[in-house]
Amino acid sequence: MKTDFLKAIHERVLVLDGAMGTMLQERGLKPGQSPEELNLTMPEVVAAVHQEYVDAGADIIVTNTFGGSREKLAHFGLENRLHEINAAAVAIARQAAGNTVYVAASIGPTGRFVEPVGDLSFDSMAAIYREQAQALLEAGADLITLETFLDIKEIRAAIIAIREVSATLPVIAMLTFDNNGRSVLGTSPEAAAITLEAVGADIVGSNCGLGVDGIYDILAAMRRVTNLPLISQANAGLPQLRDGKTVFPGTPAEMVAYHERLLALGVRIIGGCCGTTPAHIAAMKQGLQGLNRPFARPVGTQGVTFLSSRCGYVALGEGCRTAIIGERINPTGKKGFAAELREGKIAYIRKEAVEQAAAGATLLDVNVGTPGIDEPAAMERAVFCVTGAVQVPLVLDSSSPEALERGLKSADGKVLINSVSGEEKSLSRILPLVRKYGAAVIGLALDETGIPPTAEGRLQVAERIKARAGAAGIAPADLLIDSLTLTVSAEQKRALESLRAVRLVKEKLGLNTVLGVSNISFGLPARPLISSAFFTMAIAAGLDAAIINPREEPMMAAFRSAMVLLGRDDNAADYIEAYRGVAGGAALPVDAPAAAADIRGRLAAAVIAGDAEGITALVEAALSDGLTPMQVSSDGLLPGLEEVGRRFEKNLFFLPQVMRSAETMQRAFARLKAELHGAGMASAGRIMMATVEGDIHDIGKNIVCTLLENHGFEVIDLGKNVAAARIVAEAKRLQVDAVGLSALMTTTMTEMETVLARLKAAGVKTFTMVGGAVVTQEYADSIGADLYARDAMEAVAKVKALLATA
Repeated sequence: MKTDFLKAIHERVLVLDGAMGTMLQERGLKPGQSPEELNLTMPEVVAAVHQEYVDAGADIIVTNTFGGSREKLAHFGLENRLHEINAAAVAIARQAAGNTVYVAASIGPTGRFVEPVGDLSFDSMAAIYREQAQALLEAGADLITLETFLDIKEIRAAIIAIREVSATLPVIAMLTFDNNGRSVLGTSPEAAAITLEAVGADIVGSNCGLGVDGIYDILAAMRRVTNLPLISQANAGLPQLRDGKTVFPGTPAEMVAYHERLLALGVRIIGGCCGTTPAHIAAMKQGLQGLNRPFARPVGTQGVTFLSSRCGYVALGEGCRTAIIGERINPTGKKGFAAELREGKIAYIRKEAVEQAAAGATLLDVNVGTPGIDEPAAMERAVFCVTGAVQVPLVLDSSSPEALERGLKSADGKVLINSVSGEEKSLSRILPLVRKYGAAVIGLALDETGIPPTAEGRLQVAERIKARAGAAGIAPADLLIDSLTLTVSAEQKRALESLRAVRLVKEKLGLNTVLGVSNISFGLPARPLISSAFFTMAIAAGLDAAIINPREEPMMAAFRSAMVLLGRDDNAADYIEAYRGVAGGAALPVDAPAAAADIRGRLAAAVIAGDAEGITALVEAALSDGLTPMQVSSDGLLPGLEEVGRRFEKNLFFLPQVMRSAETMQRAFARLKAELHGAGMASAGRIMMATVEGDIHDIGKNIVCTLLENHGFEVIDLGKNVAAARIVAEAKRLQVDAVGLSALMTTTMTEMETVLARLKAAGVKTFTMVGGAVVTQEYADSIGADLYARDAMEAVAKVKALLATA
């Protein structure tokens, strides 16, 4: 009999099975056919694959349900058989598993992104996963494994949905990363692990995309921020084309070579992805002989509060730098911002987000509470805006649970909620949101009676909040206590009680702390002088995070100096960088307002910032200044887009920022086209794009289409699962300059060779371009493609260069 799954992985390392898709293809799966359909039409074939892995020694076999969601099954007209297909898959696996092997129910991505990067709402995405998870749970799966996800926001929605179905069903959560150590949308391993653990994953890791050496590096990065068990599910090397077939060169011996290093990281499940066979799994099982040992949970992250965005993360607590929470996105006392909120505008939010992050904010507080607005909708707009403009994690600041929940659904990572108090109404409304959406929370040391006058009184409130948070399943590291800063001008004797309370909370409760530091100087002249002095005292008392205006240089000077003196700025590197060239006794630098750029520079800046809301007005201004539509494009818009490409190449920008810049370009071009009265702008070339037959994945291809259009190309998009005959016929009829082909799966990439051969045979004279997750330069060369692009930005650059020399 099997022991409890989570208990088992603590006792020993388990071996998970290998590839399913390639095994099914060898046994009769046709190109373009749904693998999940075989659960109904050829169950004996699926069962045979499971049995081979069981015989090889797998402790876990994975159901044939990777594409078993309503969204994916709809591509084959099977969406109404979702429950039947998923139930059959679990039953088939269960028969092979017997009483000793675990059945992991596979769930894969939908092929669509959550807004604002994509077009699906959080609720719609969660509903898709909730339905499949319910079917798999009812069928009796032992656990769920989320595999090959590209979008942290999508997998976050999936886990939240699964936890609505079951609070106890074990969940494995894996993202796929590229050779740069990022997901397609720019998520780092650390940010992924923080976010996945926060929403309730039991095991985190990575599958597909990389060989075991690359997966090891990803897991090593994850280990820095989580103490959860890890999973390694690597490919058998990178795909190669041999004799017209896609093969993975990684041998069983090569897969086993990393066992000791993986186990040292705390990997508790080792399995295989693309190209792995029962032979690989048998070798992995044999390789564990003499190495298996109980899980020693790492302790390095205990007591540290981790917060994440899509692309980055922040650690705060013992030994970490004091976090700077930018306070400027708050309408209190800002009539202009309040007016923007009532009008549904976001220009102020974007400006403040960018400027505060540039000034040194490591977190950004987002508060949109103002009378006369739909606060939940405003919070969603604000979160979308900030996450599109900068990469720092968020602090959602509202007294409205509805606004907080909308913001939590809109966020990409693990956020900090500001705040909950010791009042019963607050505790009962806010803590469930913190738990469900995987957030951390600020606890205000006040209750129904107000703010206690003494540090001891505030400590008692903090103790009650800690107890309630623990009962709600919130870890101590995810609760920060705000001992509350009182205005020194009104209550001078009580100001130091806040600092005593910080010390007591750290000493007695072991919790991390936060203060709204700027409050101390309200009502006094030269406020930054008082605030910066108090800030330094608070850091010395143990303050872990401060809510301040990072654009006030005295505050940041106090912060940088304190970090050096407390040993949290190694070799004073940040301090030196900030004040390099400042002579002794000279005034510290204060950022002066940037000189207004000319209209061309402002157009470029708007494209770089992804300011889709403001670009049309800038185009209008440029036209009013006498620029022609072509000058607006070539002198303003395209230089901005080229800078976006350079930042993408340097890993300063990631796909979400690129897509927002693309949307900005589209709005600008729409206005320019109107100016030309439908005549259009000169085309840089006519490009036809298609995902090859048998492949229903089109995310990457769609992004390439968008960026090509931004650069002035006319794009004909034939869609996905396009037959070679149609591609050839359309290329001939439309006389295109280039044909771009995309494939995500190893089982369909060979169709590219077929298309290229038919184009040549038909006498179609056009350039060809190939790309996709499994496609390589070597493969492109072997099939005679004119160029290969590893990502959308490279595709645009290479097409431009190729056609320029034609």
